[in-house]
Amino acid sequence: MSDTSIERARYVWRDYLEICKPRVVLLMLMCAAVGMFLAVPGMVPLDIIVFGLLGIALVAASAAAINHIADAQIDSRMARTQDRPVATGRVSTSQGLVFAGITGSVGFVILYYLVNPLTALLNLASWVGYGLVYTLYLKRATPQNIVIGGLFGAAPPLFGWAAVTNSIEPGALLLVLIIYAWTPPHFWALALDRKAEYERADVPMLPITHGEAYTRWQILFYTVILLVCSVLPFGIGMSGWPYLLAALALGAIFVFWAVAMFTKHDKRVPIRTFRYSITYLMLLFLALLVDHYLPSAV
Repeated sequence: MSDTSIERARYVWRDYLEICKPRVVLLMLMCAAVGMFLAVPGMVPLDIIVFGLLGIALVAASAAAINHIADAQIDSRMARTQDRPVATGRVSTSQGLVFAGITGSVGFVILYYLVNPLTALLNLASWVGYGLVYTLYLKRATPQNIVIGGLFGAAPPLFGWAAVTNSIEPGALLLVLIIYAWTPPHFWALALDRKAEYERADVPMLPITHGEAYTRWQILFYTVILLVCSVLPFGIGMSGWPYLLAALALGAIFVFWAVAMFTKHDKRVPIRTFRYSITYLMLLFLALLVDHYLPSAV
C-alpha cells in the first residue's frame, strides 16, 4: 500500500469516527458505567461491563451518524459544524446510512444476546427517539426541542442499570432525571453563544424564538431544578454525605454561572457555562461512583 493510500485510509477512518460524535458517546458511556456500578453493592461482572458498554457505544454511534446525515444542510450553514464529514461530502449520505445500519445492528445484537433483551430494547427506543423523532422532527419544529427530546439523551444510566439488573428501578430513573434536568441549561447556554449561527440555519432555538433574556431566565430556572434533583440520591438513601457535599458544591458553581449571565457583561459567559456544564456532569457522576464504594456510604 502506497503512502498516499495509507494517508487516505487514515482520513476516512477519522471521518467515520467523527460522525460517531466520540466525545458525546464517551460522556454517555461514563454515565452508563456509573449506572452499572450503582445498581449493585459489589463489583459488576466483567462481561456485562465489556459487552454492555460496547453495545451501548455502537447504538449511540449509529444514532449520531443519523444525526450527521439529517443535519447535513444545517451543519453546512454553521461555523461550528460546517466541516463535518457529511456536510462537506467526505462521507456520502448512502455511506453514512450503511455505517449507521451496521453499527446500530451490531450494537443491538450484542446487547440482546450478550447482555439482556431489556437493555437492547431500551437502546433501540432511545435510537428511534434521538435519531428519528428529535433529529428529523423536534429539532426543527419547536424551541422546546431540547426539553422534549432531552429524555432520549438522558437514558444512559438506565441502560447501564438495566444491563446489570435486567429491570427498570427507581434509582436508575432518578439518574435519568438528573441528566434530563441538566440538558436544557447545557444546550441553551450553547445556543446563546451560537445564536446567529442557529438563526442562519433556521433552527428554532429558544434564544431566537423567545429572546436572550427569556433564555437566561430559563437557564437559571432549570439550573435550580437540577440542583434540587441532584440532592435526591441522598434524600432517598441512595448516596451518603460525601456525595451530597459534592452535589451542593458543583450545583452552587452551576448556579453562579447561570446568575453570571445576568450580572456579567461578558460575551464569553454562555460558552463558559456550556463548558462547565460538561465538567459538572462528569464530576457529579464521579462523585456518585466514589460515594457508592466509600465505607461510610455503605
